[in-house]
Amino acid sequence: MSIPLVNSIASWFLKKRFHQIELFLKYPNEVQNELLLSLIDFAKNTELGKQYDFASVKDYKTFAERIPIKNYEGWQDTIERSRRGESNIFWPTPIKWFAKSSGTTSAKSKFIPVSEESLEDCHYAASKDLLCMYLNNNEGSQLFNGKSLRLGGSKELYRENGTVFGDLSAILIDNMPFWAEFSSTPSSKVSLMSDWEHKMQAIVDETINENVTSLAGVPSWMLVLLNNVLETTGKQNLHDVWPNLEAYFHGGVSFTPYKDQYKKILPKKGFKYYESYNASEGFFAIQDQNNSSELLLMLDYGIFYEFIPMDIYATSAEKAIPLSEVRLNQNYAVIITTNAGLWRYKIGDTVRFTSLNPYRIKISGRTKHHINVFGEELIIENAEDALKKVCKRTKAEIVDFTAAPIFMQGKEKGAHEWLIEFKTPPKDINYFNELFDNALKALNSDYEAKRYNNITLNKPKINIARTQLFHDWLKQNDKLGGQHKVPRLSNTRNYLDDLLKLNS
Repeated sequence: MSIPLVNSIASWFLKKRFHQIELFLKYPNEVQNELLLSLIDFAKNTELGKQYDFASVKDYKTFAERIPIKNYEGWQDTIERSRRGESNIFWPTPIKWFAKSSGTTSAKSKFIPVSEESLEDCHYAASKDLLCMYLNNNEGSQLFNGKSLRLGGSKELYRENGTVFGDLSAILIDNMPFWAEFSSTPSSKVSLMSDWEHKMQAIVDETINENVTSLAGVPSWMLVLLNNVLETTGKQNLHDVWPNLEAYFHGGVSFTPYKDQYKKILPKKGFKYYESYNASEGFFAIQDQNNSSELLLMLDYGIFYEFIPMDIYATSAEKAIPLSEVRLNQNYAVIITTNAGLWRYKIGDTVRFTSLNPYRIKISGRTKHHINVFGEELIIENAEDALKKVCKRTKAEIVDFTAAPIFMQGKEKGAHEWLIEFKTPPKDINYFNELFDNALKALNSDYEAKRYNNITLNKPKINIARTQLFHDWLKQNDKLGGQHKVPRLSNTRNYLDDLLKLNS
C-alpha cells in the first residue's frame, strides 16, 4: 500500500471521526446517558440483566439505586464462571478473551473480560483516534512514511475451556488488523516473545534498521529499550538512529519522572509526546492538544463513567456521581460500566478534572497507592511533581522509587521512608531530602500541616537503591515488562521492606 494512499485514507477517516467527536464534545452528558441506556437494553436478557430487572431501568437514578458498585473481588466468581465457558452471564455476546491484568504487583492475578465490542469499539477505536488527534494537530506529519515501534508487555496467550487469557497487548496483537501489522515494528513474532530480557535485544536488532517515525509503549520499559538501542548502535541520541522519528505515544505509568531523561535522548526541537489513558478494562482518555498533559475523556467507546469523591471513598458516606456532577480539581475514584460486561466496576484509579467543557482529566494516582497513615493524604501526583522539581534543582535523574510510612513507636513521631534508584544521584542526598520535603509541603497542605514543627511527621528518610534493584525485584516476582511496576506509594511497608532486604 502506497504512502499517499495511506495518507488519503487517514485524512478521510479523520474528517469522518471528528464529526462524531464533536457530537460528544457538544452534548457530553446526553451521549453518556444514551450510551448507558443502550448498554442496559443490550444486556437485559443476561443473567445479571434479569437479576436486576434491566428491562425496567429507564434512567440513571434507577440504575444507580439498583446495581451495586463492586471491585474485582466482587466480580471474581462471576468472571471465573465466564472463563470456564459459560455465556450470557453479564454480557450477551460470547466473551472469548480475558486480559490478565498487568496493573497489579500482587501475586493474585485479575482476569478482565474483553468482548468483541470492547475490542473494536474501544481499544482499536482509541488507537485510531489517537492518530486522529495527532494528525489533526500536526498537518505536516510524516508519520505514515515509516513505522511505529510498539513495545507491549506481551507474552504468549493461554487457552482454557474455549477461552483465551494473556496480557491485553498480546490479545490486541493477536487480533490486530493487517494494516496495523503493516505499519508497525517489531514483528508479531518478536512482540509475543515471552522472555522479556531476550525480547528486548531482539526488538533492538529488528528495529534499528527500520524507518521508525513514532514510538508507542510504557515510559519505564520504553526507556530501557531506547537506552539499549543507543548502546547497540553507539549513537548519541535516537535521531541519529531514526532521523524521521517525530512522536512518542505513551501511557500505562506516569511520564513525569521520565520526561527529562527522554528529552536528553530525543533532543530534536518540535518532537511530540502524546499521552493516553488505557487499561485492561478499557481505553478512557487521549491527549488532544500538542504540549499538554491534559487528557480528553472519550465518551463514546461503550464506557459509562461514574466518580466517587476521594474524601468519602471507602466510608459509610460513599456515593458515586455521574459525569454531569463532577467539579474541577477534586480527586475522584473512577467507576465504569462497559461494553465488555463490567457493571459499576471500581478500576482503582483516581483522576481530577482540569476542564469541564470539554471534560479533560489528569490521572492523579491509585485508590490503594497513597500514604494516609497520619492524615497527610499524599498521592502519587504530589510525589512525582515534587521529585521532578528537586531533580531539576539538583541535576539528579531517577529510575524508580517507592515509599511507605515509618509507623509511630512510643513517643517517636512517624515519617515517610523513601527508596530511590538514581540514574544520576544528587551530590548531597541531605540537601536533596531538604528540598524534597519542602516541595511536598508546597504541593500538599495536609502534609505541610503534619510536618509543621514535626507535630506528627518527622522529615522523610531517603535510602539510595542499588542499580537494577527495581528490575531485579520485578524479575524475582515474574513481573518484568508491560505495565508491571512496584507501587510508588503504599500505606503498608510490605513492598518497601521486601525491596530493602534485596538492597542490602
